[in-house]
Amino acid sequence: MATQRDASPPARSPIPGPTVRGNFAQVRIVRMSKRALRWSKQPVGEDYKAALDYLSLIVTAPQAKRLVSRMRNARPLKRAAKDLLRASALPLLPREDAAVARDLKKIQKGKALSPVLLIRGDAYKGAVLIIADGYHRICAAYHDDEGAEIACLMASR
Repeated sequence: MATQRDASPPARSPIPGPTVRGNFAQVRIVRMSKRALRWSKQPVGEDYKAALDYLSLIVTAPQAKRLVSRMRNARPLKRAAKDLLRASALPLLPREDAAVARDLKKIQKGKALSPVLLIRGDAYKGAVLIIADGYHRICAAYHDDEGAEIACLMASR
């Protein structure tokens, strides 16, 4: 007795990753960037202003000014995109987000991105890393390569 099979292809899962067809697993391969991202030596002035505007929403104005001053004097460092997102407890923005898409185009063209501005978290106090400026750049870099090294200026609280 012959069995009848459905000739229509199985529905695609909206979540990337392994899918099963019959007895075979089909794996979606995501290209990881092999080139190093380019970063400017210093953030542009408007980045510090954006950081000040954001920080003044969550701390007092004098505290925000003090934190921005500390970021201006901080030594540059590099951290992995995936670690910055985990430490900040922020979700990864989609590629389709307008600012992320803009930064992804810059990455693909080999243009330098501005370093991100951070306020160090404190696990003992339950305080997460604050991304004062550069959230979209981190997300774009993550989409290019989750282990991408991000240029940062970090101030302590």
